[in-house]
Amino acid sequence: MFARTKRLTLRPGWAEDAVELTRTIDHQEVARMLARVPWPYDISDAEAFLSLPTRLTEPRLLILEHVGSAAHIVGGIGLHREGDAHELGYWLTPGAWGRGIATEAGRAVIDMARDTLGLRQLHARHFLDNPASGKVLRNLGFRATGQVNGMHSRAREGASPCATYTLDLVQEDRSVSRMAA
Repeated sequence: MFARTKRLTLRPGWAEDAVELTRTIDHQEVARMLARVPWPYDISDAEAFLSLPTRLTEPRLLILEHVGSAAHIVGGIGLHREGDAHELGYWLTPGAWGRGIATEAGRAVIDMARDTLGLRQLHARHFLDNPASGKVLRNLGFRATGQVNGMHSRAREGASPCATYTLDLVQEDRSVSRMAA
């Protein structure tokens, strides 16, 4: 799957993205906010990630920001299946924080989930010490559903408390998610 927004292209990662992917994600402050990413993150981690098999119902996309005629990786976003549920996850390199990129990419993936994949609901979570991610989720129309005491993080080498969210794609008022930013 691919998506194009005003400033971004969302696309699957390719083997030739390994060096740039490593450079953009290998920040301790990024990795420690994610469940599955190790830190330090090296080229072999990027190559392993980029070689994972693709699944239509679990898109894993790189976020490329267009600046002039060039496009550079600034993050990643995707859906991960957990049982019968799908969880939205994303990350941005520090230079991309605070500019609405996660919200813009999130809207595109929510549209994919609803319109292309026919999903009825999405879940998301973030570590409690990452309130910026909660703001992104609320801007996307997610509703807080509680807290979990122990979500594991490879980079943290342990579990930390997190907030949980849900988004009903059937009842969602698209104007709310489009206008919140």
